Amino acid sequence: QVQVVESGGGLVQEGGSLRLSCRASGRPGGTYGMGWFRGEERELVAAITWNADMTYYGNTYKGRFTISRDGAENTIYLEMNNLKPEDKAVYYCAAAVYGSSLESARRSPGGYGYWGQGILVTVSS
Repeated sequence: QVQVVESGGGLVQEGGSLRLSCRASGRPGGTYGMGWFRGEERELVAAITWNADMTYYGNTYKGRFTISRDGAENTIYLEMNNLKPEDKAVYYCAAAVYGSSLESARRSPGGYGYWGQGILVTVSS
């Protein structure tokens, strides 16, 4: 059973920064394509391949957010900078064993089979 656990959300002032973390575990020897999605509609925020050779961003987040990973720990990070009140949302971490070879699937919530509970980010103005 694969588990996906997020951490690092909270309240930050407008213009501030926050770092989200997410770890996938449960499959011996497994490695995962992973990503961050936002809200009930699961809008793409950022995604990264299992070997970190590719990253993808939703247009709204390019230049402000950065996704990275610690492959050995199957942990990804989302560095969120210059946060705005409209960034307030529940952010969901997702994982797929190895992940799809298709860019379209890597960018889509449908390309991931395992999800965290979600973590709230609030930005005060």
